[in-house]
Amino acid sequence: MEYLIVWLIGVAVFAGIEAVTYQMVSVWFAIGSIGAFLTAYAGLGLNQQLAVFIILSIGTLLLLRPLSMKLLKRHGKTKTNVDALAGREVLITQRVDNRASEGEGRINGLSWTVRSADSDVIIEKGETAIIERVEGVKLIVKKKEK
Repeated sequence: MEYLIVWLIGVAVFAGIEAVTYQMVSVWFAIGSIGAFLTAYAGLGLNQQLAVFIILSIGTLLLLRPLSMKLLKRHGKTKTNVDALAGREVLITQRVDNRASEGEGRINGLSWTVRSADSDVIIEKGETAIIERVEGVKLIVKKKEK
């Protein structure tokens, strides 16, 4: 019974860490602390409390973390406006030449630095290109076939 407060503090600390980090790091130890608290409340000794804490913490980590990470990944990836540019057309406003480190284009009223996905392909001003991806503040494009 003397360790009840220790396990309650453990629950609070681990739950607090989890609330701040959002990384599914310490929730497992909070669950283990709850089990150890219940073991202490039942009057079992420190060795049994520690065993329950370790078994529950490791057990829930191994059993539930893969499932929770899968669920978080499904809901966690939101496309941003920049991600939505892939596949769209961009009007080339300055000749795109990777060797000369030049190229610019406009999309949605904004000017972007543009580089060709094919390093030896030059895209002339006034042509249209297809955005493959965004790297930092550069659009990586392919020349649009006519």
